[in-house]
Amino acid sequence: MKQQIIPYKPYLKELAKQLRQNSTLSEVILWNELKSHQLLGYDFDRQKPLDNFIVDFYCKELLLAIEVDGDSHDYSLEEDTKRQAALEKLGVRFLRFSDKEVKQELRNVLQTIETWIRANQKHKTHP
Repeated sequence: MKQQIIPYKPYLKELAKQLRQNSTLSEVILWNELKSHQLLGYDFDRQKPLDNFIVDFYCKELLLAIEVDGDSHDYSLEEDTKRQAALEKLGVRFLRFSDKEVKQELRNVLQTIETWIRANQKHKTHP
């Protein structure tokens, strides 16, 4: 099955690189669990440009964005809602976790992601 590619504005590439270099502790913690196909064999990118936005983590095979919301989040709640709605129109689905959840309840966060993936994967066999 062909994966959907969501184009992005070229200027976002450099901004995404800067965001990766200045990740929050929660983003680093979650990235250590998502990188290298560790979560059910799926490939995640971090600070991924999509359309006019950048999401914290993204799996293009699942069209799944994972956001970690915390004090240092670049968007207000209203802006976040608009950004999410715009990306959902392109087929992206979202899971959101608070900074505190990732730091204090990582096992629950990972279980929630795994449960979502198992419920939404399309006929692909993963462990």
